[in-house]
Amino acid sequence: MKTSSPTFQPLYLQIKGLVERALEAGEWGPGAAIPAEVALAARFGVSQGTVRKAIGALADENLLVRKQGKGTFVATHTEERASNFRFLRVRRNDGQTEYPGSRLIDLRRARAGAETARRLGIRVGDHVFVLRRVLDLASHPAVLDDITLPAVLFAGLTRARYAAYPGSTYGFFEQVFGVRMLRAEERLTAVAADAVSAGLLDVEPGAPLLAVDRVSFTYGDRPVEVRRGLCATRHVHYWNALA
Repeated sequence: MKTSSPTFQPLYLQIKGLVERALEAGEWGPGAAIPAEVALAARFGVSQGTVRKAIGALADENLLVRKQGKGTFVATHTEERASNFRFLRVRRNDGQTEYPGSRLIDLRRARAGAETARRLGIRVGDHVFVLRRVLDLASHPAVLDDITLPAVLFAGLTRARYAAYPGSTYGFFEQVFGVRMLRAEERLTAVAADAVSAGLLDVEPGAPLLAVDRVSFTYGDRPVEVRRGLCATRHVHYWNALA
C-alpha cells in the first residue's frame, strides 16, 4: 500500500502563503503599505532575501505593487484605471485608449441554478444577485454584461449603491463589500444576438456576437463572480497579450 509523502515547499512559498493569509484577513487593506522586508523577515524568522522573493511572487500575481522609493503596497482596483485593463480586454478598433462608460440596466435577487451554483461553489437555490449592465466604447454600446454574485458576500447590494459609486465595478466590490477580484478564467465562443441583446447592443437580431464567459476568484482561489459578456465587435475587439 502506497503512503503519500509530505510535499516539499520552498521556504519563500511558505512565506508567500503567510503574507497572503494576512492580506485575506485584512491586516493590510487595499492600497495600504505593507511592512518593510526587514520587518517581515524578523516577523517570520527568515532572511530578508527569502521575504524579497516571496514579495516578488505576490507582485507577479498582482496582489502587491512595488513603488520605487516608496515601498510595497496592497494592490487595489481603485488606484488607477489602467490597472483595471487587466480584467477589461475589450479595446477600440481605432487604437484609442478609452475606459468604457457603464449603464446599469437591472439588478435583482435570484436563486442559483445548478450551473451557476457549480461555478460559484455554492448550493443550488442559494441567493445570488444578478446585475445587468451595458458598457459603451467609441460612443457605441459594446458589451452587455450579466454578472452573478453570491448574495452572502454582497449583502446590501442595491441599484442606488451601485449607481452612487464613482469608480469601476471591481473597485465597488472591493471598497464596499471587501471582495477583491484577484484573477479570472475566461472562455470565448461565438453566438447570435437574441432580441433582447440585439436591442441593448444596437445590432440586428441574429448578428454575430463574441460571448466571454468568466469566473473570477478572490483569496484562496474562491470563485466569487460568474459573468457573461456579449460583445458587439463593430467598433471594438477582444485583446490579449501572451508572454
